[in-house]
Amino acid sequence: MDREIPKAELQAAARKRYLKIGISVIAVVAAIFFITSMLRSGVKERDLKFSDVDRGTIETSVNASGKVVPAFEEIINSPINTSIVEVYCKSGDSVSVGTPLLRLDLQSTETEMNKLNDQLQMKHLELEQTRLNNNTYLDNLSMQVKVKEMSVNRLAAEVSNERRLDSLGSGTGDRVREAEFAYNTGVLELAQLRQQLANERLVKDAEYKSKQLDLSIYEKNLGEMRRTLDDAQIRSPRTATLTYINNEIGSRINQGERVAVISDLSHFRVDAEIADSYGERVAVGANANVKVGREVLKGHVSNVTPLSKNGVISFTVVLDRDDYPRLRSGLKTDVYVMCDVKEEVVRIKNGSYYLGPGSYELFIVNGEDELVKRKVKLGDSNYEWVEVTDGLSPGDRVVINDMSDYKNSKRLKLKK
Repeated sequence: MDREIPKAELQAAARKRYLKIGISVIAVVAAIFFITSMLRSGVKERDLKFSDVDRGTIETSVNASGKVVPAFEEIINSPINTSIVEVYCKSGDSVSVGTPLLRLDLQSTETEMNKLNDQLQMKHLELEQTRLNNNTYLDNLSMQVKVKEMSVNRLAAEVSNERRLDSLGSGTGDRVREAEFAYNTGVLELAQLRQQLANERLVKDAEYKSKQLDLSIYEKNLGEMRRTLDDAQIRSPRTATLTYINNEIGSRINQGERVAVISDLSHFRVDAEIADSYGERVAVGANANVKVGREVLKGHVSNVTPLSKNGVISFTVVLDRDDYPRLRSGLKTDVYVMCDVKEEVVRIKNGSYYLGPGSYELFIVNGEDELVKRKVKLGDSNYEWVEVTDGLSPGDRVVINDMSDYKNSKRLKLKK
């Protein structure tokens, strides 16, 4: 006959069964959590850069790409059509004022200048001949006037004598009238000669000035030819570094073609370009920061091109320290043109993640060993800080690396 099992024993057996089930469930959950943790993507902390979110001031800027160029650069062009005969220097040489750089073929130019010089001498002789001829002609005409004056004076005396004789009864009225007619004719002829002399002086003076002007034109042409010939002696106009020279001996050079470039490689400026959509934020006089490696050099915008070309606007930045040792011609730089100052804004450090104002998904440190992706909105920036408009609060810690390799991950394990 079966004995009834005590109630206490049944309760004890049930508790043991429930305990085993609970332990099994906890073990399964722990195993799942462990496996999930092991399978979750992870990243080493030492490979990341972090920024603590805080409040502060941001002097906003727009980013442009720049290139370091010499502050002074002079291009030397050929003043004539010629060819290269000799080259005396090479690129990279330091040259002083008057240093010969190369020699051009000047034979045809020298021949032309000698021809012009001969023509100038002929013009001088022609001018002197004209002067002598004019003086001789005017002197002869002036002498004729004097002779005519003497003749008129004599006729005036005859008129006076005939009138006196006529009054005494020794003369006749006809002789008086003849004498008066001869005198009046002489006066008119004298007036005519005087007028001719005055007119001839004006004509000869104009002729002589025309010859002088012609001579002056030849002198100017010859002077221009001399300057051209002097310029064809290619020499350095100042102390600098020769950065380019055409060293192809025998090659033909057209007038105005570049043959050498000298640059001052001890002082530099930055030529920059920016998208024309930011053109209104770049103005002459605006402060600018130029990033060279880890160094930031201060300067200001000196000029802005008024036209957009291929969607970009060019401008020049003059540096406060244009002789900074790390500056090299052709060096690529980041240029930040300062625009505005914002006070007490939420901000994080700038980094490779930032591509301009807009929405981003950034990883935030959650606890000690986890990164969680969060949507945030970023605003203006400068080379050091980025404005946070939504999604982050002071005290948060943000990864500022480029995390595009983890764009499909919502959480990451942070490995020590």
